[in-house]
This record gives sequence, structure tokens and C-alpha cells, in this order.
Amino acid sequence: MCDVERLISTGENEEIEFKENFDFNGIVETAVAFANKRGGVILVGVRNNGTVVGVQTGRETLRDWANRISQNTDPPIIPELEVEDINGKKVLCIKIDEYPIKPVMFRGRAYMRVGSSNKRLNAREIAELYYRSIRHSWDYITISAGLEEINSEAVREFVEVAKNRGRLNVLEGEDLETILEKLELVRDGKPTRALILLFGNDPQKYFPHALVRIAKFRGSEIEDEITIDGNLFNQVEEALKFIRKHINIRFKIGEKAQREELWDYPPEALREAVINAIAHRDYAEPDEIQIKIFNDRIIFWNPGGLPFELKIEDLYRPHPSRPRNKLIAKVFYYFGYIEKWGSGIERILRALREYNLPEPKFEEVFGGFQVTFYKDIYTEEHLRELGLNDRQIRAVLYVKEKGSITNKEYQELCKVSRITATRDLSELVEKGILMRVGRGKRGIKYVIQMMQK
Repeated sequence: MCDVERLISTGENEEIEFKENFDFNGIVETAVAFANKRGGVILVGVRNNGTVVGVQTGRETLRDWANRISQNTDPPIIPELEVEDINGKKVLCIKIDEYPIKPVMFRGRAYMRVGSSNKRLNAREIAELYYRSIRHSWDYITISAGLEEINSEAVREFVEVAKNRGRLNVLEGEDLETILEKLELVRDGKPTRALILLFGNDPQKYFPHALVRIAKFRGSEIEDEITIDGNLFNQVEEALKFIRKHINIRFKIGEKAQREELWDYPPEALREAVINAIAHRDYAEPDEIQIKIFNDRIIFWNPGGLPFELKIEDLYRPHPSRPRNKLIAKVFYYFGYIEKWGSGIERILRALREYNLPEPKFEEVFGGFQVTFYKDIYTEEHLRELGLNDRQIRAVLYVKEKGSITNKEYQELCKVSRITATRDLSELVEKGILMRVGRGKRGIKYVIQMMQK
């Protein structure tokens, strides 16, 4: 609850502002000033002297003001709005959280709360504000919750695993609160957002959009779906469990007559994709992580694009680590979810290569980051189901291994004439299995369509 009466009795200060009516410019300017400082509350329907005059509000009013504040601030502020009745008069309470990466702008201008007024910042002050802010991340901010909200057993399990991995040193007899303070998950006796998400009994109480939604599709129809809540460790494990339920596994006899499991996708790549989505999503965005499982691909989408220092093409080569949520990433590293800083994408690429699968597709779409894994549907069994003859099956398996095949190579591989090779290859192109690339008699070759980036 906003506790309007208490706030009014406190009076306007660095964290409280009174507005008699819906003054658009004044409200958004103050919202920006609060976001650039420590956050604050705007009470609409209260005069400067603390007299409650009330305002007319409704469901549409709240939605409209939340949208107007978000749409007119850069980066967008997501306010919390609620209405409280004071002696029969309605007061709108607009709660603004401190924004982790500053400055927040309104119409190209930045403001900072100083005392009970808003100060417009100059270029030097904006630069200073930015450099101060990048020491921390969104998950570093504390929230108004008690440590009783934390699952102490989950914390103990984490500490034990991290100690056994040699990544966390804990003194004998050290209590949990001290350990959490050393990990920066507790500051001034208050839990950080990271602590609530990682070990909270009910993280969605504070962050309702911190969810993972997964669906298995058959064509365009949803065959099975699940929404996963709880702490982030639970989300990782339950997401992987659901994915494994809906992908195929086969077995082969490997070296030393040992049976080897072969999934549609390498488990290591699936694990990295899920962990990356959960660790690096933008939790300030009111969207859920979405994972879509199709017969020929899996799509992972999380809110929030790449850090501005990185481009899509950088992901296909070694690149520095730029965690959006530094505390969450650090805890995942201690726990063993992250093996080495900045290595997650590299591990995905390597695992897919070892499975002879196409490279994943990385995209910034729909306001977020998306990764698509493509399934190897070109097994001998599946190719036979498509009606291919033995020569064509042998050629497709050859292309999977070598990357391409020419007409001449087809003739030599299958011991056939050029006319037969041309006919077989043309059928493979018509079926959408192979693609003809290059020019000229000697420059033409055939590749598997799904292997094209």
C-alpha cells in the first residue's frame, strides 16, 4: 500500500511530490527526476500545502498514465500506480523506482531530484550521472521487503554447491545474512532485487512478469504449454525439463560398446540458451521469456536486446561479457550455471557444431533478443520417409558431413551418369532439401537449405 496519509504528513522532499491535478509535464519531469535519484512517489490530488482535493480516476486513467509516462521517457520508466481513498476523496499514487542505468530523459532533457524540486542537468552532470550509475545493474537495487521473504534452505543449498565447486569461500559458522551481504545480495539489511528473484519464496509477488512461458507446437496449433514461476533456479530446471519432454532422444553404440544418448539438440546448448535468457533478460520490461518448440526448430526469446557495445555479428566470435544483471550472473557463476564469463554463446556454437547442426540464428526482434536452434531432420530414417532413393540419401548425408556436393562429386559417390546425377539433384532441390548455389558449370554446388545462415 502507498500509505498516502503518512506521505502527506511527511511533506514534499527528495522522494515525495504533491500534484493538485493531472499536470502532464510536471508529473513526467518529476518521474524522470526520481528515476535519476533514488526513486520516489508522486501524489496526484494533493495541494502543495498537503490539502487533499482528490482527482477523478478509473481503470482507463491508470492505464493511460502508466503508458504516457513510459512512452515519454527514455529509457522508458515503468511506474506503479494505485488509488487510495482519503476521507472520500481519491488520491493517485505514482511510485517511481530508481533506474539502474542513468540518465533517464524527458524530451531530450535529464532532471535530478534535489530537495523538493527538480534540477535540470547540464552535459557534464549527465556524463557524471552515467558513469556513477554503470557500477551497478538493475538487480543491485534493494526493495522494501524483509529477509523473511527469502527461502533460507535454497540459500544454504546454493552455498554448499558453490563451496564444493571451489568458487565461494565461507568462514566456519558464518550466518546466512553475512554471506548474503558479502555477495552484495543484501544491503543495509534489505534484500536486493537479485536476492528476491534468486531465492525469494514468491518472486512474482514483486516481479509478476518474471516468468518463463513455453509451448510445444504442432504446426500452428499449441500441443502443450506451461508457465513457470518461482525463483530463477526453479525456472531454469523446469524449463529444461519441459524441453526434454518434447524433443526426441535416440541411442547409438559408441566406442567401447557404450550406449550414447543422442538428443535432437545438444543438452549443453539447450542449457546455455535457457540460462542466458533467464540471467540476461531485462526484468524491468513487463514481458515474459518465451520458448517455442516446433518440429524443426526451437525459438528462445527474452525481453531486452543486446548491450549497446555488442552487435549480432560479434556473437559468432569471442566477445567480452556484458551481463545486464550482474548479481544474478555472479550467483549463476558460483553455482556452476555459468562456467566462464562470456563463454555461453561460444559453448552453444561449439555444441551445435559437434552435433553437426546448423549454426543458430541470433536476432534482435520484438524489443528483445531471440535465438533459434534448427533441428537436424535429415536423418537416414527421415529421408527415407520423404521418398528419397538410396543414392539421394547417401548424397544428403555426404552434404551434412562435407557442407556441399557438386554434380561431379555426386557421379563419383553414387557411380552414376551425369544425366542421372542431374535428375537426382534436381529432385532434391524441388523437395526443398538441397539448394543450388554458385554460377557456371564448375561453380555450381548443392548445399542443405537449413545450413544457410
